Amino acid sequence: MVIKKLELEYSHYFTLSYILSCKISRLNPACSGRKAKGGHPKTLLEYCLGSGREQERKNDPPFIASIAVKAAELQGKNKGIRFYRKLQEYLFYREMNITNPQTLIACAKEAGLDVEEFKKDIHSTSASKAFQCDLYVTNEMGVTDFPTVVMFTNNADEEGIKLTGNYPYEVYVKILREMLKREPEKSSLPPILTYLKMQKWVTAKEISFVYDRPKFQVELELKKLKLQKKVDRIKCERGEFWRYIGKD
Repeated sequence: MVIKKLELEYSHYFTLSYILSCKISRLNPACSGRKAKGGHPKTLLEYCLGSGREQERKNDPPFIASIAVKAAELQGKNKGIRFYRKLQEYLFYREMNITNPQTLIACAKEAGLDVEEFKKDIHSTSASKAFQCDLYVTNEMGVTDFPTVVMFTNNADEEGIKLTGNYPYEVYVKILREMLKREPEKSSLPPILTYLKMQKWVTAKEISFVYDRPKFQVELELKKLKLQKKVDRIKCERGEFWRYIGKD
């Protein structure tokens, strides 16, 4: 939610790039118990690449969802982002297995990708190397947990500012202000319906945070949009979500 709000209000000052890596929370226990040759603990990068080779021998594609994102990015950055968001939708909202090839193909189709090209790219060396490149980047930056945000200026000689964990929105704005050495100007927020169209799936809590409006007011507006058949309310184990269903 925080990054979405930051991007809406200040994206004219920065470019947001997603760097993929392994699931740190799941790998940490395994990493601590695994030893590389010579008796030294494996780094995250060594573990990711090593376990990938082990899985390949078992005919189980390693980190297939991450490689699928890199395959989607081969069709352009915007399509890659659309696919990534669609993947999140299938995982968190629809609660589907995103390592299933058919699920990945469905995501590609709904994200507007060239599906046949995607099927080829997901097994290409280009997508695998792009994912390995992301692993190297996270390793070089010393990323050990998620979420991690690293903020850079245009000055290549300056080190980036790394924030690991969740921080209040104001912290990111403060860092942006310090980097710019002036007060950044906010962009106007789009109408809530436009935001829903951009995100596809949201919660009332998210809209309340992004727009700084009481949750009950947001829910009233969402109910009006539902009556207009522009959004739909979805209930699942993870809670209540609102999905854009407009035709335009």
